[in-house]
Amino acid sequence: MAPTTGDRFIICTGCTGGADLARALKGSVPVETTDCMNVCDSPVSLAVRAEGKAAYLFTGVDPDAPEDIEAFAKLYAAAPDGQIMDARPAGNLRFCLVGRIPA
Repeated sequence: MAPTTGDRFIICTGCTGGADLARALKGSVPVETTDCMNVCDSPVSLAVRAEGKAAYLFTGVDPDAPEDIEAFAKLYAAAPDGQIMDARPAGNLRFCLVGRIPA
């Protein structure tokens, strides 16, 4: 399942590698960028959110592993409330989770 309309993947381009990751994901997930997410000690930062769904914040995201984010995007799209109970398909991204905010 592809990302649904309204799913937002926001990448910090102030982090080294953030702009490269945003370019790598263009066309596969709905990418937005921001200058800073204020977690500079662990780049790259990624936020995922959508109306009516749980929001996620990841740090230490590997800019050379866009496939992990693409896998997470499919899980997120398939979860009506955004709650992902088994993130193993998202590879190492699941170890970068800082927090999940309920919808």
